[in-house]
Amino acid sequence: MITTIGLTKKFGDFTALNNLNLHINPGEIYCLLGANGAGKSTTINLLLNFINPSSGEASINGKDVQKYSLETKKYIAYIPENLMLYPSLTAIENLDYFSGIAGITLPKRALGELLTKSGLQTDAHNKPTSAFSKGMRQKVGIAIALAKKAKVLLLDEPTSGLDPQASNEFGLLLLQLQKEGVAILMATHDLFRAKEIATHIGIMKGGLLVHEFKSNEVSLQKLESVYLRTMNYKELGND
Repeated sequence: MITTIGLTKKFGDFTALNNLNLHINPGEIYCLLGANGAGKSTTINLLLNFINPSSGEASINGKDVQKYSLETKKYIAYIPENLMLYPSLTAIENLDYFSGIAGITLPKRALGELLTKSGLQTDAHNKPTSAFSKGMRQKVGIAIALAKKAKVLLLDEPTSGLDPQASNEFGLLLLQLQKEGVAILMATHDLFRAKEIATHIGIMKGGLLVHEFKSNEVSLQKLESVYLRTMNYKELGND
């Protein structure tokens, strides 16, 4: 569902992404770990066709994202680190608006059911999103993905700034989407959440994918150790 082949992006003499090869199937969650500037966000921006590659290919559902930009976007829902909603509109009104952009018209009751499925409390459905926490806004983002019946979910640091409970709730929502066959690519710094929900984990550094694991084949301790060594960080207990 998500494929990159030799995907490379240069900004002048700086290589932000270098020869990335990814294959993410329906029902898989792939978490990309790495420090800021490792190439995680660049990967997502290339898949969204927000920027053009210097070389290589990116495809969604077998379609090149450059050649078939409008078609591939129909399959995708995107949740950035800070999801922008219209603050004066309620959750239902935001969901109605963004669903409409995707060509989807649903009755108010159906919109409410999607928000509930996304974990947003009923008493918040008709409140302006200006007062929403980040976790609540992310739930509206999940509802938008559900309304679109997105086959691909691209996430850029979606749990950054969330408290542990909100982060756990968000992870559970992603696992539900996984069961429904959605292919998920998430850029994150959260090793624990990645180990909890991912089927596959990659570690990036300097634009390169330097390590890949199947989540069920690596312990959290091992993942943390490899990550810290890769980033040249010291581990606890080591000088």
